[in-house]
Amino acid sequence: MTKQKIQWQDLHTSAEISLFSPDGKNNEMHVIMHVEPCNDNFSEQWQRLIKSEERLLSMPDSQNLRKVFKRLLVSDATNQSSILTPTLQHDIQSGCVVSIIQQPPLDGSKIAVWLYLNSGSNYEHHWVANMVSEEEGSEAQTHELLDKYEKILCDKGMNIYDNCLRTWFYVRDVDTRYHGMVVARRENFTANGLTSKTHYIASTGICGTPSNAKSIVQLDAYAIKDINPQQIHYLYAPTHLNPTYEYGVTFERGTMIEYGDRRHVIISGTASINNKGEVMHCGDIIKQTKRMWENVETLLNEAEASFNDVAQIIVYLRDTADYAIVKKMFEERFTDTPYVITLAPVCRPAWLIEMECIAITQKGNGKYKNY
Repeated sequence: MTKQKIQWQDLHTSAEISLFSPDGKNNEMHVIMHVEPCNDNFSEQWQRLIKSEERLLSMPDSQNLRKVFKRLLVSDATNQSSILTPTLQHDIQSGCVVSIIQQPPLDGSKIAVWLYLNSGSNYEHHWVANMVSEEEGSEAQTHELLDKYEKILCDKGMNIYDNCLRTWFYVRDVDTRYHGMVVARRENFTANGLTSKTHYIASTGICGTPSNAKSIVQLDAYAIKDINPQQIHYLYAPTHLNPTYEYGVTFERGTMIEYGDRRHVIISGTASINNKGEVMHCGDIIKQTKRMWENVETLLNEAEASFNDVAQIIVYLRDTADYAIVKKMFEERFTDTPYVITLAPVCRPAWLIEMECIAITQKGNGKYKNY
């Protein structure tokens, strides 16, 4: 994997890029795009990012790639989505799935973008985004969203149990409304055969505000249609982490997917926790960040991967006052890995920080077809 950072001085923007490019095989690229605040409004920052993306896509490494998934992390989703939607229509019409969620970037800008591109795949990959409900309460909304998602998968010849590999549950006011989402998810999963004796799904459950003012929960998800169950391996890191069901939630710490020519490693939202389910280093952002890294690294190692293989990172902070120290720590440890730090309180108030990531390695398994 090659990594680079590009800065467009005239636009005051930058792109952090990871390119996985095995010889003669399908290429993948993850990009985190940033815009410097220049005392301008949201529309102006967005226009600068659009121009930056055009330049990115004209680069030699990008010209044979297609946009697959785009997440926009914004500062005011309710007001800004109406500005974004018209200019995103071309992406949507060309098959790129677009997610918009209010999780303000903490660099002072109004928007940051995670973009995933590839040159094709031998598998059918299905992304969904911006699924919302207007039911009363987070529990009812989550039930409706998962029921809708089941129908989407069913229409494509899939189901949650066999095909869904990753979910994101964004919860408005997570400190008070997370529990309802957890209850509904557990009930839905049980009804679909997902239990502590089978498996769950890699996930992030985090504070995030949907653009629809009536929505408490937003669901984004990722599934693969023609995946062999033996290609999927769940990551536990028992020396550092406990099974999530022990404290009442239902997701996998991480998931590894084997292909003939590579592995994908999906790490769920991970915080400073031990293998008894206890929060570690309450009130200490530096120690919590280091323990979070240790937990993620242990999960990656279980998949025979390392931080060198990580293609993108999203970091969630509860307190804006912690941004400067966390930014410095990430700059020192992840000198060339794409990442973004957002304002997004974690599901337990004592957790000051959480991160998720995706890694890609060249350790393939010849029993399966290439990616």
